[in-house]
Amino acid sequence: MCGIVGLFAKTDDVQARLGAHLASMLLELNDRGPDSAGVAFYREPAPAGGSKLTLHHPDVGYDWAALAAAAAARFGGEPQVHRRENHAVVVVAAPADAAEAWVGEAHPEVRVMSAGSVIEIYKEVGLPRVFAERFGVAELDGSHALGHTRMATESRVTTDGSHPFSTGLDLCLVHNGSLSNHNRVRKGLQREGIVFRTENDSEVAAGYLMWRMREGATLDQALEGCLDDLDGFYTFAVGTADGFAVLRDPIACKPAVLAETDEWVAMASEYRAIATLPGAEGARIWEPEPATVYSWERVAA
Repeated sequence: MCGIVGLFAKTDDVQARLGAHLASMLLELNDRGPDSAGVAFYREPAPAGGSKLTLHHPDVGYDWAALAAAAAARFGGEPQVHRRENHAVVVVAAPADAAEAWVGEAHPEVRVMSAGSVIEIYKEVGLPRVFAERFGVAELDGSHALGHTRMATESRVTTDGSHPFSTGLDLCLVHNGSLSNHNRVRKGLQREGIVFRTENDSEVAAGYLMWRMREGATLDQALEGCLDDLDGFYTFAVGTADGFAVLRDPIACKPAVLAETDEWVAMASEYRAIATLPGAEGARIWEPEPATVYSWERVAA
């Protein structure tokens, strides 16, 4: 009975208040997922040739400045770090895959939550309303964002096991539902070199999308592949650097609502989350069809 939300900004005003809007949506799903919460924001691109990593350490007093300085010493540039509770975004003057590999080798005590040019992921155990206040979600801006509130029905309640899951550069997934064949799919993906950190079935779905896209599929094609290769019931919301997409399984037993205005596109497990948005009363509102991919992308200037 997890809750998922997504918001795609079409105007500068919505971009500036994206965090405030997403926080209000997340709070409406507080009771739907009291075990943990998380958000993925697409914002503030890293400089050309560089990348940014969202990192986590359980100690809120962890010395992120020292890590950023070590990254600058290794890759060049000035140390850049932005701490948010027990997470931090570190900007590195190197490609994301090289920066992520360096963190794994030089700082194994730190967990990489996301890597890429624009993505930031923050997630933690506890009530969503506490999470939103603690991490200052309302302060964030961005082009689009996803959120999740979890009621754990499988796997442990941990920071790692919380959503969103990111298994590729600037790629993340949130999920409401349950997969029945995730153990078999996980083994197949591991043979393809995909690394998993948890037993959560949602991480398998994220890994599957990353593998399909690594093999040349578009996001829409990768999601369509889910219909053949992933068994169970699910609503997926997936973020990329350019936009986000939504998919329900062929039975579509998990609730989902989509809405669109001239200023934004939103999705949620329940309409009450969308009702908090400005102009919701005039939005085009519909229930996404089963086995149908819906996607939105930013238009290049």
